[in-house]
Amino acid sequence: MTSASDYLTSLFGLIGKTALVTGGTRGIGAALGIALASAGADIISLQRHPSNGSDVESTIRALGRNFSTYECDLSQIVDFDALIQKICIDDGFEIDILINCAGISHRSPAISYPLEKWDDIFHVNVKSTFLLSRSLAKHWFSTSLSRGPLPQAKKIINIASVLSFTGSYEVAAYASSKGAVGQLTKSLSNEWMGKGICVTALAPGYIETEMTSGYSEETERFILARTPAGKMGKPEDLAGAIVYLASTASDFASGEIHVVDGGFSGR
Repeated sequence: MTSASDYLTSLFGLIGKTALVTGGTRGIGAALGIALASAGADIISLQRHPSNGSDVESTIRALGRNFSTYECDLSQIVDFDALIQKICIDDGFEIDILINCAGISHRSPAISYPLEKWDDIFHVNVKSTFLLSRSLAKHWFSTSLSRGPLPQAKKIINIASVLSFTGSYEVAAYASSKGAVGQLTKSLSNEWMGKGICVTALAPGYIETEMTSGYSEETERFILARTPAGKMGKPEDLAGAIVYLASTASDFASGEIHVVDGGFSGR
């Protein structure tokens, strides 16, 4: 008879898996990496500065998991094919899970929104998400998938937003980019799920991070008034959702955008 512990491990355990995480040195990305490591995954972090992430690294290593870093500035033009070649072929890592978490924003009225900021946001939030996903998928297709669909699905999890579904004020580029991430998730799922890659998105609501720390009191009051939970979430509130999406428990959930927002989008 299977114990409760064995049953949960069979569904949600990530021992033997390796996750590649962008934006994983702070805020939501750091919490997601730590959650995956807590479930057993080893972590590879793509980060702009190789010295960043020491606190995250020490936390993950204390869990008994491996932690590796690669320098990668997603705001620039990146040869993702070469990067995946370096990680997976030259260095011998087998990636099972990709978390596209890196993202930027800028607040400005739409009438005067700087076009360079618009381009920067779409480059990091959408273009880099697509190109990295494509390069990793090509690697998967050229190796394991060349023998047919995988017995266990590979996972791509994009970090969308509650703003994938609703507009907001003075963040036209960010909201538009997160809407694009949602549709990209569905499109990639349509093409790749049948070949063994499960593509989903996690859409957080308003979470206490550096990105939300600059909100005015008026903006914060509006958010709290609309959120049934009566508070902003913390990055750790996303832990259960990311482990679910990365595990075999979600193998049939491809193409879905999973919202964790304290009830915000229900109003």
